[in-house]
Amino acid sequence: MPSHHQLHVPLRSNPSSSSSFASLSSNSFVSKILLLLTLLPVSLAAIAFVLQWRGGITDPASLLSPPGSHHFPGMADPSPLSPLSHSSSASDCLNLGRTSSPSFPYYHNWKLDYAANIKPKICITTSTSAGLEQILPWMFYHKVIGVTNFFLFVEGKAASPEVSKVLKSIPGVKVVYRTKELEEQQAKSRIWNETWLAGFFYKPCNYELFVKQSLNMEMAIVMARDAGMEWILHLDTDELIHPAGAREYSLRQLLLEVPGNVDMVIFPNYESSVERDDIKEPFSEVSMFKKNYDHLPKDTYFGNYKDSVRGNPNYFLTYGNGKSAARIQDHLRPNGAHRWHNYMKSPNEIKLEEAAVLHYTYAKFSDLTSRRDRCGCKPTKEDVKRCFMLEFDRSVSS
Repeated sequence: MPSHHQLHVPLRSNPSSSSSFASLSSNSFVSKILLLLTLLPVSLAAIAFVLQWRGGITDPASLLSPPGSHHFPGMADPSPLSPLSHSSSASDCLNLGRTSSPSFPYYHNWKLDYAANIKPKICITTSTSAGLEQILPWMFYHKVIGVTNFFLFVEGKAASPEVSKVLKSIPGVKVVYRTKELEEQQAKSRIWNETWLAGFFYKPCNYELFVKQSLNMEMAIVMARDAGMEWILHLDTDELIHPAGAREYSLRQLLLEVPGNVDMVIFPNYESSVERDDIKEPFSEVSMFKKNYDHLPKDTYFGNYKDSVRGNPNYFLTYGNGKSAARIQDHLRPNGAHRWHNYMKSPNEIKLEEAAVLHYTYAKFSDLTSRRDRCGCKPTKEDVKRCFMLEFDRSVSS
């Protein structure tokens, strides 16, 4: 019996021992798996961080673009402050938020050269003396929302060889210099015999600019017709179209939905309210705008008028009548820098209820000084009044 009892003891204890061993093995395996799953992503993240810090990783987005086309024209050579530069320095962290490169530096293989069957074809004309840092983001934005062609009448910095060479390299852009031949051609314009612009003739600075813009718009109509355009807008390079109200964020879609009997559409303007005094890139840093009274309930507009003007003579610092887009058609003519008209009929126009022109007004202090310096007017009350149309411009220039 004792020996028989001894035979049964190990028989009863073996299952328990095997179960304990299996449990320990299972726990050990699970622990190793958890440890591996924890260490693997941490290790990969550490390796990626080291490689990126040393410049060893290529931006995957840049691989989507064909060679030589991943930069917007004019930005092929990264500046020392550009995020494309891989050289590391002690100031790298300081430059992450602020760079000297424009706000829209890449093509990313976007289809900006629209097919011939895309409708409607839209063009923008402008008269500018700005540099690439302002013109390129402005142009790129409007290309993205559906503008196909640009007619740029350039002077000053915009007409310099370095800037104009870049502008002319962009598909759909026509650069027009203010030459003696151009002035002689515009001197024969019928605009000089029209009464609607007569009050601006032979006056300096802002008045002269207004006449130039109108003459340039007249020439742009002919260029637009020759290029097969269907709509034309006149914008300054500190203005962006905000195509709200369309089924997609697209100026092309917005104008496609306009009834066929409409000749012109008016975009009420919103004026920027600058939130800081160190703005470098207005298009990406300014985000607050004062709505046009056409897009406000009347009780809201009049009820808050005193607070909104903040002691300025007008609701807006600059203009308040918006900008318009016109269908290219016979007898079309400019009606000042903000409107179009027709020599043979009263155009049928509508005012858009949601879409607007975003006007980045005096976002930088240099915007004020450059306007004053460009005119060369003396800082006297009489001379300033002779040079500037708006009270705010007169106040800051005297």
